Amino acid sequence: MSSGKVGPRDQQGATRAGDHRLRRFAAIWARAIHPSVQPPLALAELEARLLPLAGLLCGALLSEPFDAQAADAVGAALVDAHCAEPEALVPVLGVVDTHLAPYCAPEPPMPEEEIRARCARLQHALAAGFVRELRERARAEQAAASRAALDARREAEQALHSSEARFRAVFEGTVIGVGIARLDGEVVVANEAMERILGGAAHFDECRNVAECLSAHGPPELSELYQELVTGRRDHFRVEQPLYRPDGSVVWTDLTVSLLRDAAGTPQYQLAVTQDVTERRLLRERLRYEATHDPLTGLPNRALFTERLDQALAADSGAEHFGVCYLDLDGFRAVNDGYGHTVGEQVLAAVAERLQACLRSPDELLARVGGDEFVGLVTGPAARAAGGVALARRMLAALAEPVRVDGRELLVRASIGVVEGRAGELGQAEVLRSADISMYRAKSAGGNRYELADDDSIARAIVRHSLTNGLPAALDNGEFFIEYQPLVRLADGRVRGAEALVRWLHPVHGVLGPDQFIPLAESTGLIVPLGRWVLQEAARQARHWADAAEGDSHDLRVNVNLSPCQLSHPALVRDTVAVLEEAGLCASALCLEVTENALIGADEDALRPLRQLADLGMEIALDDFGTGYSNLSYLRRLPVSTLKLDRSFTRGMQRDPADPVDVKIVEGIVSLAHTLDLTVTVEGVETGTQAEYLRELGCDTAQGWYYARPGPPELLHTLALADAS
Repeated sequence: MSSGKVGPRDQQGATRAGDHRLRRFAAIWARAIHPSVQPPLALAELEARLLPLAGLLCGALLSEPFDAQAADAVGAALVDAHCAEPEALVPVLGVVDTHLAPYCAPEPPMPEEEIRARCARLQHALAAGFVRELRERARAEQAAASRAALDARREAEQALHSSEARFRAVFEGTVIGVGIARLDGEVVVANEAMERILGGAAHFDECRNVAECLSAHGPPELSELYQELVTGRRDHFRVEQPLYRPDGSVVWTDLTVSLLRDAAGTPQYQLAVTQDVTERRLLRERLRYEATHDPLTGLPNRALFTERLDQALAADSGAEHFGVCYLDLDGFRAVNDGYGHTVGEQVLAAVAERLQACLRSPDELLARVGGDEFVGLVTGPAARAAGGVALARRMLAALAEPVRVDGRELLVRASIGVVEGRAGELGQAEVLRSADISMYRAKSAGGNRYELADDDSIARAIVRHSLTNGLPAALDNGEFFIEYQPLVRLADGRVRGAEALVRWLHPVHGVLGPDQFIPLAESTGLIVPLGRWVLQEAARQARHWADAAEGDSHDLRVNVNLSPCQLSHPALVRDTVAVLEEAGLCASALCLEVTENALIGADEDALRPLRQLADLGMEIALDDFGTGYSNLSYLRRLPVSTLKLDRSFTRGMQRDPADPVDVKIVEGIVSLAHTLDLTVTVEGVETGTQAEYLRELGCDTAQGWYYARPGPPELLHTLALADAS
């Protein structure tokens, strides 16, 4: 830590750095702070004292690497230069902020953002040194006064009348309030500083009894301390205490009350020493406010919210019940991207104002905890009757009307997760996690709504999170495996190929199907390496089947599912060709299945990779056909060779008589597909009756439990041909 003094070597360096611009800066600085210099100095003398300090600041601003420590010493030196009033700090920092950079311009020029950042850090360091030096000076004065008071106490205990003259000099001259009272509280004597702190002689006359004064201005604990002192059970106590003056103002005092004993140790008097610490208190409160409130909205920030939440969740808080509403604006990024961050901040401020108006009692708190995230806390009586849900409804209602910013009306919607419970049952982390999970449930349900936390949903979200985190290691550890479901040609009942279906052998949850982890892999981007691995394994297996089938290998193919993320990956074609070459497999032995929703409406750029693969001889199947919003005429421009008909169209054919509507729909789709030179594969065939209907309608291939469930590759040709139960 800096000593707060500018040494001779620093002053010599500063003098050497001075030039005409530096002297101009020192002159401007001197004129700015000259009115607050006490005791006064001549302007020229003040300018001479500031010149080396200006040099230090300029040197620090241009230092490489940057070091703001010199500014700390400058702040301390300003106090030595008679700038010892707190009011002087504002013009000091103002001049540094506006004039230091122009008068100390670096060569070559430095980026404006860097200059501003350095000036800001220099101001912080200067202010820190200034405040520290003032504090050290005040402490020194207080220590001196306290020592003098204690000296007076010892003198009074030995022979009060023999030290009257010396004590009176200290007593009357100090700026610290000092008073002596009898044990019954009656004030014997007090100096002018004490009268001034209490609001003048008139008010002091009304507060001549210490016990009555402390009782009127302090909490019960203060009266207890006082009683312990005057009865001899303690020798002193010290408190920071507000005093209320007759004019309505409040002065905060640092009060120390000590017991004076005679030579025999018998209590005789009490000595009170007090200091006005109002400015220090206000500064501390201001710093506390800035540390616990959001500068944009003025709302409590995350630090204050978690502090209040911890208090509400404590078993001994007395709150009994609580409610938390975790709110996140829906699609707020579009506001920042479309209108700029300035408009975005105005929207956030308007939203904060509306949400703040939703609070009904002091037991409710609203905080901004992130960019577009707000949290409401309900405690006390309001939390007993679903207070969290009630607050969430008021919040959604408050955002129903558009927010008007710069002549624009912007629609703002929000998703809210609500957690309600009893104090002592949950910790802070559990509550916030549950609220966050519930909020994302509301978003996934379409947004502009709230969801109440429940144990099942939270457990599922925790499992999803665990699975998501475990995916990368699972791929590295070889926890994935592939099962194959036969694709049967309906015309002759022979196995035409198989669909490769990936499974995850999880060490905790057992075998997981693709619906349990593929969406997670897509959301994290791991679907690309996982899909590449599935393609490699399926191609190797297809090669093995081809080798084992001798002359019939050309008729067997393997189908591999392709996710939308893989479809848009730039290396799709290159990786697929590399896999085929590595396995020694021809392109016609592989069929890539792409869902209907991934292709319908895709532009030519999105379709180009599939066209390239189709041109190589690879088959492309349109999976889950009929589940999307497809235009049948759009099929003509897609590079697909197979339609995989969704099972929902054929359920009505599982038993006789078949649903005539389903029969007509399938008949029409098959006719259209064959007209477009496409083959038709039907998924989910579960009965022989269903298979026969599909054969009669002209479907080409089928798969489902009637033929075989997904299994190991060696059972590919083992068909059950039994109705699924």
